[in-house]
Amino acid sequence: MPFRFDPRALRIGTVVLALLCAFPARAADPEPADLRYFRELVETRNYSLGQPVSPKFTPDGKAVIFLRGGARDPVLRLYEFTIADGKLREILSPEKLLQGAEEKLTAEERSRRERERKSLRGFTHFQLSKDGSKVLVMLSGKLYVITRAEPQVAELPGQGWIDPHFSPDGHAVAAVSGGEVHVIDLETKADLAITSGATETLQHGVAEFVAQEEMDRHQGFWWSPDSQWIVYQETDNSGVETRFIADPLHPEKPPAKNFYPRAGTNNAKVRLGIIARAGGPTRWIEWDREKYPYLARVVWKEAGAPLCILIQDRAQQDELLLTVDPTTGATRELLREKDAAWLNLDEKPMPIWLKDGRQFLWTTERNGTWQAELRSADGALVRAVTPADFHVEELIDVNDADRSIVVSGGRDPRERHLFRFPLEGKAEPQQMTREKGRHNAVFGETKDQFLHRFDLLNGNAGWEVLRLSDGNKIAALPSVAERPSSLPKVELTRTDGPRPMDAAIIRPRDFKKGTRYPVILDVYAGPHSKQVIAQPDRYMIDQWMADRGYIVVVIDGRGTPGHGREWERAIRGNLIDVALTDQIAGLEALAKREPAMDLKRVGAVGWSFGGYFSAMAVMRKPEIFRCAVVGAPVVTWENYDTYYTERYLGLLPESAEAYRASNVLTYASELRRPVLLIHGLTDDNVYAQHSMQLSDALFNAGKSFTFLPLLGTHMVSEPLLRLRRQTRIMEFFDAELRRAPRRSE
Repeated sequence: MPFRFDPRALRIGTVVLALLCAFPARAADPEPADLRYFRELVETRNYSLGQPVSPKFTPDGKAVIFLRGGARDPVLRLYEFTIADGKLREILSPEKLLQGAEEKLTAEERSRRERERKSLRGFTHFQLSKDGSKVLVMLSGKLYVITRAEPQVAELPGQGWIDPHFSPDGHAVAAVSGGEVHVIDLETKADLAITSGATETLQHGVAEFVAQEEMDRHQGFWWSPDSQWIVYQETDNSGVETRFIADPLHPEKPPAKNFYPRAGTNNAKVRLGIIARAGGPTRWIEWDREKYPYLARVVWKEAGAPLCILIQDRAQQDELLLTVDPTTGATRELLREKDAAWLNLDEKPMPIWLKDGRQFLWTTERNGTWQAELRSADGALVRAVTPADFHVEELIDVNDADRSIVVSGGRDPRERHLFRFPLEGKAEPQQMTREKGRHNAVFGETKDQFLHRFDLLNGNAGWEVLRLSDGNKIAALPSVAERPSSLPKVELTRTDGPRPMDAAIIRPRDFKKGTRYPVILDVYAGPHSKQVIAQPDRYMIDQWMADRGYIVVVIDGRGTPGHGREWERAIRGNLIDVALTDQIAGLEALAKREPAMDLKRVGAVGWSFGGYFSAMAVMRKPEIFRCAVVGAPVVTWENYDTYYTERYLGLLPESAEAYRASNVLTYASELRRPVLLIHGLTDDNVYAQHSMQLSDALFNAGKSFTFLPLLGTHMVSEPLLRLRRQTRIMEFFDAELRRAPRRSE
């Protein structure tokens, strides 16, 4: 692939490998204050390191188990916090288990963490046994069971494990190794592979790529409530295209092989089987897998409630919730959802059955926004629990005793509050949080208290234990996170006009009225990601950019979540035109309110879908966008995965025009503004192929551009790499936006 080194690229020195960027500054060179500030941001992960991670109540409600690293240490350790006396003890650390050795991850575990967007190390997951007496952790592919009372650590046999789970009775652990489901008896330590026949293309107990990346389903097997059976997924990748990723620093190593279903090509073939925990024959679950190839959810949690599966057609416009007879594998339709555009999946696996098995809760966008419904065991609607003008972000907990649910959401999508709704009657919901910001909750078996997560606009953040009845604080989970020295100077607002949009304006800390500032649009503009939120750490890097003499703007237009079904589905069949229209309208509306915004000097910066938007913006609307930073963009949608792409653009070949109109290469010859293109060469989500295609098209069209290849994946989490990347981005903007525009521009 040829690269064109234009004079601008040579002047600002950005066309280099990340390896050349990654050498630290010499000790004798004093680091500027703004770089010290950014280094602090990335080394603390926006001040999140040192806060509790994934806290869970013990079943008796007396203690909380959680993970935590140091203030600038991403290695997670296991802790127990006793609520009554506020005592904290470290249960286990990775250092104790590794005894000086380095943590090692299999390629499969690295891939799973990439799919889950997990960049921390150490104990990234843990599980409590149902009675709370034991904790299960994994490190370097090995499994460890900790008995809390002693405490005592027992290493389980085998290695190369992924996705371990206690049986509900606490007597066994199931996990996957080598593409097979194993059951390990905790008393005898006997390891039994209960499935067989795995090959390079056939796996058992593992979710396929699109389930992990796009459905937020990372599990590939499920215990029955009585611990006697396991439902497992069989994944056949034999018909899926393979892609190879080579490590450019180690050409002597063979490339990694991945099964990646591109839009319009074959998906993995998935089926579900039921097998006894002691092994034996598999009973396959029956459904029309040709018509409904996507297995979206599997739910089998409550004793007395049926095994349920949620399946979708390829177009994601028709889905069925089925109950399964475990003794025969036969299925029965419980309910059906249809949508002329597409059906979104709730991140919370649905349905949630009440303990008596006679009713269940379901969430739907059928009436225009996410709602929670109560349904009878035969699937019939009993009542809507939340009103149609209330946006449910997540159904958090069900209280069978007082017949109520707790949800997060509200009528302002920039904030997230906790509400308690009764399942019966027309009683008013109880708003459980009011401070401006984003709130979440975790409940345990005892419902008289809950864990409250808060990220407030005033900068306060953390976890606390609250009493449900009155909301009073019982205890705070200990944090060692650093406090930010200052908060972003962000104004949350809505644009004026016929279609108001959520927006944020970030000004320099030394903002001077009467001064005209160049504008940076920090953009995503795509589905399933809301950018304008009432959480200050979202804007800390924006503030760092603004302090260099810019006004930074963030806008959520149509296609983004939180404003209802029609707002989000306006992008159906074309991923760019509506987004461009709304982002430009938002910029113009904000500039009328803030005259310091110089719309003759606007640059865009985005990653992933945001990188796609930035590329399109600078090509399609050069009169608005003077330059763009294009990070890991999807360039040709027929080279992105099936489940995401076909949801918005439709199926090929009948939707070929939608793909053409949404393709960056369609407009590459129109580029006449500077572009900084950045991509990780080992990205297995948005393959580097996309940026190579764009680079090739621009080069052959005689266009100047700057290309910065990185040695990394889709996530960029390593502090020094983030610092060097952001420094290059700002050098690019300084070169292109700080000077006054010429008349021809």
